[in-house]
Amino acid sequence: MSEYNAVVLLGPTAVGKTSLGVAIADSFNWDIISADSRQVYKGLDLGSGKDLEDYSIGNKTIPYHLIDITTLDEEYNVFKFQSDFYALFDSFCNEGKVPFIVGGTGMYIDSIVRNYYFIPVPENEDLRNELESKSLEELDEMLLRLKPDLHNKSDLVLRERVVRAIEIQLYMNDAKPIERKNKVNAFILGTTLPREIMRKNITERLKERFDKGMIAEVEGLHARGYSWERLEKLGLEYRYISLYLEGKISSEEELFRSLNHAIHQFAKRPETWFRGMEKKGADIHWLPPVTDRNARYSAALELLEANGFKPML
Repeated sequence: MSEYNAVVLLGPTAVGKTSLGVAIADSFNWDIISADSRQVYKGLDLGSGKDLEDYSIGNKTIPYHLIDITTLDEEYNVFKFQSDFYALFDSFCNEGKVPFIVGGTGMYIDSIVRNYYFIPVPENEDLRNELESKSLEELDEMLLRLKPDLHNKSDLVLRERVVRAIEIQLYMNDAKPIERKNKVNAFILGTTLPREIMRKNITERLKERFDKGMIAEVEGLHARGYSWERLEKLGLEYRYISLYLEGKISSEEELFRSLNHAIHQFAKRPETWFRGMEKKGADIHWLPPVTDRNARYSAALELLEANGFKPML
């Protein structure tokens, strides 16, 4: 019997988290709870890297949760993720099942590993009126003063997001998170690869997604009524492809180069976030950073068994 009541598998982009997670889930007869801020949305398939075909192993499909649960009409966020996750967590624990969380959105994972349930922050009309006269640059400076360790720099791009981020941070400065009675005590696995391998994987994966029709995916979302602004807010693939379709990026070749560079830059942020989690007390058991998937899988099984989790025979 393990002292832990959940397992987390985290890691940066393009390191094979999903395929490793599926192999682990298959061995222990676990479902997968996704912790990805974009895979919650229906229609965001190629750009978010859902790779749903990876959830099939042999003749079996691993059950997954918190993927394709809402549309772009809704603004999904960490508060909604926590609410959805804790409902699953309580249900799984009541059924004697181990919640197995797989993902790379550091804020989502951190919010459950640290056992905080944040109150959704209401809009502050007085504050918004006060900020109305400030330029985007002034708002950026204000946000960075409030959050000097800000990881999500995309918050600095759009005025609406900057104002909302300031609103949230000021609110949270005065309101302490509510701790849950049924706490998550997660055993955390981390997986990564050498930087040069990650870079190679990112570029190859991007080429594959272009070939599969990622531009058409974004075009189709806009045709269904979602504004360019809404799509740009989704970041990276959706932002750059929207700019291309709006004529703000001159060619598909330039789009690929710019987007590829942006993803490489972004790939460093989850690692920074995970290091921050460790500094705050999270005990992440990092698997060997090797390309051999079987070696990483074997190392994960060894760690899980050593910590009280028994695979199916």
